Amino acid sequence: MAASSESQFVTFSLGEEIFAVPVEVVREILDHEDAFKIPHGPDYLLGLRDVRGQGVPIIDLRIRLGMSPTTRTPHTRVLVLDVPIGDKVLALGLVADRVYEVVPFRVEQIENAPDIGIRWRSDYIAGVVRKDGGFVVIIDLARLFSDTGPALAGVAPRSQVA
Repeated sequence: MAASSESQFVTFSLGEEIFAVPVEVVREILDHEDAFKIPHGPDYLLGLRDVRGQGVPIIDLRIRLGMSPTTRTPHTRVLVLDVPIGDKVLALGLVADRVYEVVPFRVEQIENAPDIGIRWRSDYIAGVVRKDGGFVVIIDLARLFSDTGPALAGVAPRSQVA
């Protein structure tokens, strides 16, 4: 099989739902620690955390997606991501209830977000993959965070590595 017809994804859960992000945007996976609170930030911005000398905003992805806030458990992790948005790379930490594994998905396995006949916020879904009798939602991180306005626009930008 050609390498270009398959991509690697890190899978994680928010509640009972399984999500995935491309492995190439994942810098590291850390244990959950309390973040330094930022006054007047959006409700999903938990604060900043020092990650190897860089202040990284920590996002409760459950809140960003309209779910209930994360309840911390021994399995709660933070995925530190470098998300390309336009000509910048935004460093973000996403809180996940549990991180599972890196899995390959073939291009032909990835389906479009379902059409339910009405307008709904599905633009953050890059695709859906059927796996083990359920679904894995692949998140388009650039779309999810590019429309958040000034709350995240200038937080922890990293220069693009050539």
